[in-house]
Amino acid sequence: LIDKAIGSKIWILMRGDTEIVGVLRGFDDYVNLVLDDAVQYTNDARNPGEILKTELESEILLNGNHVTVLIPGGDGPESSMASQSQA
Repeated sequence: LIDKAIGSKIWILMRGDTEIVGVLRGFDDYVNLVLDDAVQYTNDARNPGEILKTELESEILLNGNHVTVLIPGGDGPESSMASQSQA
């Protein structure tokens, strides 16, 4: 199924508190992922409940060992039901 997501936006939940949204460019048998136009979301250790947003300005390679969930077409934590209920 992941091969149908190539060229489209994907939301990736990583081990720990990191989430990444970007355009999937490719992957391999180990679920190592290549992304373009990626944005990383992490919890702010200094301000609990705050989310830090970092725009990654180059193509990135994610190690498949750290990937826990793939959500094709997902827009990330900013558009999730959980974040909307907190607002």
